[in-house]
Amino acid sequence: MSSPKILNNKLYLYLTEFFSGMSVMAVELGASRLLAPYFSSSQIVWTIIIGTIMIAMALGNIMGGRWADKNPNPDKLYGRIIVAAIWIALIPVLGKFIIIGISGVLVLTIDTNFLVIAAFAACMVIFVFPLFLLGTVTPSLVKYTVDSLDDSGKVVGYLNASNTIGSIIGTFVPTFISIPAVGTAITFLIFAGILLLLAIIYFVSSRKKSVKSVVGVICFIIACIFGHDSSFAFWQHDLTYEGESIYNYLQVSEDDSKVVLSTNVLFGVQSVYRKEKTLTGMYYDYAMAAPYMAGINEKGGIDVLILGMGTGTYATQCRRYFDNVSVEGVEIDGKITKLAREYFELPEDVQVTTYDGRAYLQGLSSDKKSQDKKYDVIMIDAYQDITVPFQMSSVEFFKLVKEHLADDGVIVVNMNMISDGEDGINTYLSDTISDVFPYVYTVDVQNNTNRELFASSNPDIAERFKNGYEQEENEDLRTMMQKVDGGLVKYEAGSHILTDDKAPVELLSMKAIDALIRNEVDYYKSIYKEKGLSGLMDELF
Repeated sequence: MSSPKILNNKLYLYLTEFFSGMSVMAVELGASRLLAPYFSSSQIVWTIIIGTIMIAMALGNIMGGRWADKNPNPDKLYGRIIVAAIWIALIPVLGKFIIIGISGVLVLTIDTNFLVIAAFAACMVIFVFPLFLLGTVTPSLVKYTVDSLDDSGKVVGYLNASNTIGSIIGTFVPTFISIPAVGTAITFLIFAGILLLLAIIYFVSSRKKSVKSVVGVICFIIACIFGHDSSFAFWQHDLTYEGESIYNYLQVSEDDSKVVLSTNVLFGVQSVYRKEKTLTGMYYDYAMAAPYMAGINEKGGIDVLILGMGTGTYATQCRRYFDNVSVEGVEIDGKITKLAREYFELPEDVQVTTYDGRAYLQGLSSDKKSQDKKYDVIMIDAYQDITVPFQMSSVEFFKLVKEHLADDGVIVVNMNMISDGEDGINTYLSDTISDVFPYVYTVDVQNNTNRELFASSNPDIAERFKNGYEQEENEDLRTMMQKVDGGLVKYEAGSHILTDDKAPVELLSMKAIDALIRNEVDYYKSIYKEKGLSGLMDELF
């Protein structure tokens, strides 16, 4: 069998390698964005994505080499590329349903490591097969491009270089261009379309009829019709806003009383704004104890810095209930700040810097004009869902926080997963903070999974807090502070210290979320065991 003339053009073969490598990386990054709203974007989830994709590529390389030796028909290779393109195009259509289906089954059948197992199963089902097919490209192309042993090294080198360059571009384009501009779903469709076009060019130029090409075009059109919807929470039809930024999936919902921001469709919310401009009933209210501890009644005014500004609920609360407060915020996701201005009534005069919280403090330390800047209250609210940024959990970080805290100042840390036991994430965080600040108090938020931690070098913060709120004229706020005072406990420090070198926050967070999930689904598990799937569906719907 003679090879099609297009294969004599090595540029076309290099382009095949180039777009294959580009698509692999684009799918990998798309996988992280598809999974993040359901399983977070922690290092563990990234490890699962990279690991499963490397497995797929390794198997593809092995089988591609065998198939190329056994049947070196290029129709087979470009047929596989069409199948990979169809599969990738259908990911936006079916991927979300597969993830929810897998999660629903696993949450009823396993008790530990739910997120790890569910994310791994989702990756295996959704992403392994198309990337396995793309993994067969390189060994097959070597078969078609190497004319003799004299130039085999050079040709293979060019092929690998084409793949690598494509992979590099495929890393940057989704992250900085396509996903922020058009979303994850359309990003999958773009790269599926490139692969499909590449294969169609082969079959058209070879003047061969290909059923796979026709089927591929039909499936791609169907995917474009039904797969362009960027909604991850597909069961919700009344969202005020749903979109993506470089860092997050973003969802804003509202009813008559409140507006809510969530970056995860399965676990928790990040910000709540009460339209009637009252207390939220959430952890923000508990954190209002910090200004009293910092002596707001004794001082002419206090400066508050919020690391992890979100939509500014805490800033809004402080400005609403205290007259003499200056608030600054740091938020790494600039799109969240835009949503805060648009939907959450964050005042325009509240300064928000788009930056990482730790990097911001380091910038203050290195800037001669700002290095002496001290804050009376530093609020740390950067622990998002189950994602705890390790660089903002270590003893080195809290020492940096202390450098920019007034001598009698207070830090307040929102820890959003109550985990009991000596090896829980909150124990590690509390012990780490206690290694820097000698006076640490905690209070659990009622009917919630949050815990607020207050820390200072001032031994009188508890007494100052009590004296401060007892003078409060606002009855609602005073009642709230009485509730905080009733649950405030002095923390007895242990020796679980997180450092920049060793901070296993992902594993600790996974253990905490496992416990929360068990508590939430035990009731439904009992119904499932007693009445089966039909009984469970009756209970849910």
